[in-house]
Amino acid sequence: MTAVEQYLIDTYRASQHGAPMPPPPGRDDVAVLRAARTYAQFQAVLDGRAARHPWWAALRRLAHVPGRT
Repeated sequence: MTAVEQYLIDTYRASQHGAPMPPPPGRDDVAVLRAARTYAQFQAVLDGRAARHPWWAALRRLAHVPGRT
């Protein structure tokens, strides 16, 4: 059963029982990824490493020229 099918079943059951509707699948995915990144930065500080901002890694990837070392 897919997440969408389970969501539809849960929505139907909630409407039958007068309960609040469940959140749609994937609604909090970005928040979970941000929390994981923040936790990784926190762990880096606890381990004594630099907690770099994620934009630095993105800029480094964009600035990388293939074939150049």
